[in-house]
Amino acid sequence: MEFRPMRRHRQELSPEACREVLERATSGVLALVGDEGYPYAVPLSYALDGDRIIFHSAREGHKIDAIARCPKASFCVVDQDDVHPAEFTTYYRSVIAFGRMRVIEDDVERRAAAELLGRRYGPNLPDTACEEEINRFWSGFCMLELRIDHLSGKQARELMPPRAKIYAFA
Repeated sequence: MEFRPMRRHRQELSPEACREVLERATSGVLALVGDEGYPYAVPLSYALDGDRIIFHSAREGHKIDAIARCPKASFCVVDQDDVHPAEFTTYYRSVIAFGRMRVIEDDVERRAAAELLGRRYGPNLPDTACEEEINRFWSGFCMLELRIDHLSGKQARELMPPRAKIYAFA
């Protein structure tokens, strides 16, 4: 699949900058094809792990049904949203990851994903605290993976580094 090129390509973030945004942010919005073909977008916490994004979920519900129908998804993270009323603009930076979702079924892989998420949101907690929390909810715990096919990021012109001036001498 070839993804659309960004129309304002000068404002496009590099793949490295997109990953930095995903590593820095703490939540985003997962978009799926929901009931009756309506878009279903849900805010979620997540952990980036290489070329995949990990989420947790209940074992049943709208999200799980949508993934079963169509695994294609996008996940949007807003890194900066600084409104400047006097300029009638917003200094923004955001990233969208496109990919395919799957429910992680294997218990070993599912636990590793849960631990990854636990370490992301409780980096200073003892490992036993994370393990106890996972064990407490394990029976109803569902882990999801978005395998990233494409990353796209964009920022406001005002956040771009200044361009070097080129001087022509006669």
